[in-house]
Amino acid sequence: MYKQQDRLEDAVATIETTLADTPRSAYAHYLYASMLAISNRHEEALTAYRKAIELRAYQPAAWVGMGHLLKTLGRQEEGIAAYRAAIAQRPNFGEVYWSLANLKTFRFSADEMADMERRLGEEELDEDARVHFLFTLGKAREDQRQFDRAFEYYEEACATQRMRISYDPVETEVIHQNIRDTVTGTFLAERGGQGCPDPDPIFIVGLPRSGSTLIEQILASHSQVEGTAELPDVGRLIGHLGRHYPGQTYPEVLNRVNATGLRELGEMYMQRTRRHRSGLPFFTDKMPNNFSSIGLIHLVLPNARIVDARRHPLDSCFGSFKQHFAQGQAFTYDLVELGEYYLEYRKMMRHWQQVLPGKVLELRYEDVVRDQEGQTRRLLDYLGLPWEDACLRFYETERAVRTASSEQVRQPIYDSSVNHWRNFRHQLAPLIEVLADELDGWDD
Repeated sequence: MYKQQDRLEDAVATIETTLADTPRSAYAHYLYASMLAISNRHEEALTAYRKAIELRAYQPAAWVGMGHLLKTLGRQEEGIAAYRAAIAQRPNFGEVYWSLANLKTFRFSADEMADMERRLGEEELDEDARVHFLFTLGKAREDQRQFDRAFEYYEEACATQRMRISYDPVETEVIHQNIRDTVTGTFLAERGGQGCPDPDPIFIVGLPRSGSTLIEQILASHSQVEGTAELPDVGRLIGHLGRHYPGQTYPEVLNRVNATGLRELGEMYMQRTRRHRSGLPFFTDKMPNNFSSIGLIHLVLPNARIVDARRHPLDSCFGSFKQHFAQGQAFTYDLVELGEYYLEYRKMMRHWQQVLPGKVLELRYEDVVRDQEGQTRRLLDYLGLPWEDACLRFYETERAVRTASSEQVRQPIYDSSVNHWRNFRHQLAPLIEVLADELDGWDD
């Protein structure tokens, strides 16, 4: 319950009470490790995972949790060893295989791929494991440049996952249109400067797989910027509005919020995010889905900076299609729905550019790859930060990175991901058709 309410301190304290009464409970130590990891108490979490395994040898979930944490910390070899220990205990644990594939730099052997393909034929394999194996084999075959075969796995994985989740693209369009109709230029001008004046947050928005983690890592390499994570706190503000004004829905509820309310919402955001900070002047919030909430962000935090991470539409969308997200991003499992969501994203960003001119810096992944120093200087100038050479050596920065790009941003910039979609040009025809008007101006 506490975890669902984002009350992590209370969750940790409750489990500590349980452990005081039952210090030999392997499950309690596992839960404790999980909560400590989410709370960024990484070394304590590793100790708790090891204690859980010490108390009960069969602990595949604990091995996986420890693998995830080690990956987040950049301790890749140790993470791989933890994942392999989980596989040894539970060979059909599909999530573990996907966790290895999701390192992006890991390569499966021919024997391992053959073993996974054999397991896919087993009748007792549950659907969750099947989806994980399909995504994993897609990545493994793509690494071998067997693009047709890779896409077959991705397509089956996404089709299976799409049947397991609820997503209504029409509802998305309606919500976005309501935001545009409510948060107009006039609406924003009438409420200008009424929010919390703190300039600390740097929001990085966009779509998944569009280079946002790279931007975050560059900024986190600056001595004045704290790199945090994909924080849920803007969404929590929207939830708070719904509870504070019963019967009112977002965004229309914003009409009920006065200047004091806007400032309090901004202060609430600053208070909620404080636990992720260590005292640096600025910090990042890399929740990509915040792109639809830029108007709200400006109202409650008028001095916050916002960076839109953009990438070639086809690379961005296909990167999402072949990524099995742990949660959320339900629009990514169908090529047509993915394309339509991209169009919604662009429509929202054009709206913000019109009603908040100059507020959002658009930074293209391809431009950063081609001109790392020039684009880094442009980024720092927009943020009002002095130049630091460490931003060019972002891959040397040691910090926890939770996203799928965690290992990629620990390497110098490379260009092999630019126009990668071309390897799947034929299979992406439905997506290309939807995005036709958005492809102008990109190298083909």
